[in-house]
Amino acid sequence: MADNTIGYDGPQAPAEGGPVEAKKAHSARMYDYYLGGKDNFHCDRAAAEQVEKAFPTIKLCARVNRAFMRRATRYLAAEQGVRQFLDIGTGIPTQPNLHQVAQEVTPDARVVYVDYDPLVLTHARALMVGTPQGATAYIQSDVTQPAAILAAPELGRVLDLNEPVALSLIALLHFVQDDEHDAYGIVRTLLDALAPGSFLVMTHLSPDFNPVQVAGIVEAYRGNGLSLQARTHDEFTRFFEELDVIDPGITGSHRWRPGLQSADGDESLREMDAKVSFWAGVGRK
Repeated sequence: MADNTIGYDGPQAPAEGGPVEAKKAHSARMYDYYLGGKDNFHCDRAAAEQVEKAFPTIKLCARVNRAFMRRATRYLAAEQGVRQFLDIGTGIPTQPNLHQVAQEVTPDARVVYVDYDPLVLTHARALMVGTPQGATAYIQSDVTQPAAILAAPELGRVLDLNEPVALSLIALLHFVQDDEHDAYGIVRTLLDALAPGSFLVMTHLSPDFNPVQVAGIVEAYRGNGLSLQARTHDEFTRFFEELDVIDPGITGSHRWRPGLQSADGDESLREMDAKVSFWAGVGRK
C-alpha cells in the first residue's frame, strides 16, 4: 500500500534502542503483551502477569476487544457510510489496524490515531500507511486533554468535523478514574465537536460479570502505579446519554453483532460474559 501520510508534525520517533521509559509498566505495552506482541518491557510483562493471576482470561479479553473494534469499524464503514474515524488510545499497532479495516471497505476512509505512549510513537509510521485514496495521521496526546486533541493541526488536516466521524474509545476510559478526571466530561467534549450523524464506539471493563476477579485486576494495575476504574452497566451507559444506541444495544463486547452466531440462548456466549467482563456499545449522535 502507498504511504499516504498527512499532517505528521509531531516529534520524531526515538531511534531503535533509544530513550523510551522502561522502568514503569504502561497500559499500552501491557495490552501489547496480552495480544502476543513483542513491544513491551520486563516491567510491563511483570505487571501483566500479576493481572493474569487475578484474571486468567485477560488475554482472551484483549482479543475479544480487538475483534469488536474490527466488527464495529466494518459495520460503520459498510452499513453506515462512515468515512472518518478518530481512534483515541490507539496502542501499539496490531494488524489489522483500524484504518486497514475501514479502508478495505472504503478506500477513501480517513483515520486519525491518538496515543501518548512514546513507544506507540516509534510505530506511528506503521499506523499511517494506508490506501492512496484515503489518509491517516497520528497525534501524540492524552485522552484527558480532549481540547488539545481537537486543536491538533493534524486532526484538522485529515478530518472534516462538519461531516460524521466515528469516535473510537476501545478499552480506554477505565484508565480514567473519577477522582482524577471527569471521564464523562471528556467524552462529551469530544462528541460536542463532532457533526450530527457521528458515532461513539466504546468498550469498558466492568465488575458486573465477575466482581472478585475484576477487583483483582484493578488492584494489580493500581499496585503498579496505573489508574484503573471498572464501571457498572449504568455507569457505562451514561457515556451514551443523548445518543441513539445501535442494536443490539449496550452488551458484552463479544455479543455485539457476532456474525452468524446468535447471542440469544447461546450458552457459550453466556460463559464468555465472566471471561471477558467488558461492556460495549455503538451510539449515533
